[in-house]
Amino acid sequence: MYHHIVLFKLNTSLGSEEKLMVMNRFKKEIEALPAEISYIRQVSVNFNVNPAESWDIALVSCFDTLDDVRNYGSHPLHQQAASALKPYIESRACVDFEEK
Repeated sequence: MYHHIVLFKLNTSLGSEEKLMVMNRFKKEIEALPAEISYIRQVSVNFNVNPAESWDIALVSCFDTLDDVRNYGSHPLHQQAASALKPYIESRACVDFEEK
């Protein structure tokens, strides 16, 4: 199983209501993808609850192969969902690893 973890920090210029709206829209769109992209084994979008940490969103997804991870990144439906968040991202970090 391959895990794909992405952390997002959103622009600090966003007001709290707008930030929550953007985060919820992204969560809804990403978590709907397994119904459309069969090789996504699991996906969840979670919001940081620890104010001492700078990241706002953690996306965690699982795939059978590293090729599936790559295909997910370029899939048009994923690109569409990601575009909802893209204008608001200040920084992003990603790690992919295999759990054996």
